[in-house]
Amino acid sequence: MQKFTSMTGLVAPLDRSNVDTDAIIPKQFLKSISRTGFGPYLFDEWRYLDHGEPGQDCSNRPLNADFVLNKDQFKGASILLTRANFGCGSSREHAPWALHDYGFQVILAESFADIFYSNCFKNGMLPVVLSAEQIDTLFQLTESNPGLQLSIDLENQQITTPSGDSIAFELDGYRKHCLLNGLDEIGQTLSYQKEIVDFERKHLEQHSWLFQEVR
Repeated sequence: MQKFTSMTGLVAPLDRSNVDTDAIIPKQFLKSISRTGFGPYLFDEWRYLDHGEPGQDCSNRPLNADFVLNKDQFKGASILLTRANFGCGSSREHAPWALHDYGFQVILAESFADIFYSNCFKNGMLPVVLSAEQIDTLFQLTESNPGLQLSIDLENQQITTPSGDSIAFELDGYRKHCLLNGLDEIGQTLSYQKEIVDFERKHLEQHSWLFQEVR
């Protein structure tokens, strides 16, 4: 998993609450477990006017011109601004896969569904919880400043606007450590590889009879 330290990116405002994982990546796309290739199908039923299927070429599909990600000023967005209870519904990990594959690195919301929130960290994305007032302010900024970019500093837990205003955010220390060091659960385990190898060696020496061939 890649490290996340800081970034500056374009903000896409998705002004909806209770966005569930079936809206983020519909159920027909859950057949693959490769973690990649889901970006073109992100918010499939909102982005396109037809029904999407796995493996479908999306380059010529009819677009919903009113959907935020189809508007020119938000092309290439890497920060998603949204409302409360983002990622509710089923616990499919394909939802953060699709968001990350599309190019989002940060999601700003009033609240997140617990499992979705946890899955974001496991896939190298930073979900940030802000107050309703702070979220409202950021939506107002995106409306008055087309092409708004924000800077995110994970080490100092700060969001900075183009005018220099800063918004502090809270984050669990363990999750912060994992993102800063690019560690998912497997990576965290492998960081103790020497200790694991030493334990296995000592265990073999002390209980060699467990490893004898049974005839």
